[in-house]
Amino acid sequence: MSSASTIKMTARQFLLLGEDPPGVRLELANGEIAVSPSPLPTHSFVVSMLLRILGNHVEAHKLGALFGDLDTLVEEYFVRRPDILYFAEDRLHLVGEKAVEGPPDLCIEVISPSSETIDREDKFSEYQDFSVPNYWIVDPAQRTFEAFQLRRKKYTSVVRGQGADTVHAPPFPELAIPLAELWWRPRGRGRQ
Repeated sequence: MSSASTIKMTARQFLLLGEDPPGVRLELANGEIAVSPSPLPTHSFVVSMLLRILGNHVEAHKLGALFGDLDTLVEEYFVRRPDILYFAEDRLHLVGEKAVEGPPDLCIEVISPSSETIDREDKFSEYQDFSVPNYWIVDPAQRTFEAFQLRRKKYTSVVRGQGADTVHAPPFPELAIPLAELWWRPRGRGRQ
């Protein structure tokens, strides 16, 4: 009787695959390719609004750079693609030609129905172990915002907001983020 063995794919091997096929998003989780569907309109809207709000602030103060949906080598067998990444100016050298090769200053994940457990548990633990100093989780369905900061190698909740709250969160404590601007309000389908 022969036994079958499986070999984990490494992050470097994963990057050789090239661009994702249309309509799916690929990540590497524990050496296995993880497939997720394209984002929903509510998810995409939150990402766009956060990029606008944060981008204006980062650019005005020459703080660094924001990126969206970039391969991020978390560990040898993990490549994640945070919805938004931020690197301070003095750490931009960690952004390589094909992927991010060191911990961003901030990772932001916007929860989709298919990603809640992955974002709140798997990525939470992975980003913590990768020493990402700040992690934000935004949930369009619940209209919530949570910011975590790495303290003594563990994430600690530092900011929570919901609905129409205005939040200030590291690494941008001076920036007011009006949460009401993040939530998609469908138009043209009658009064809501």
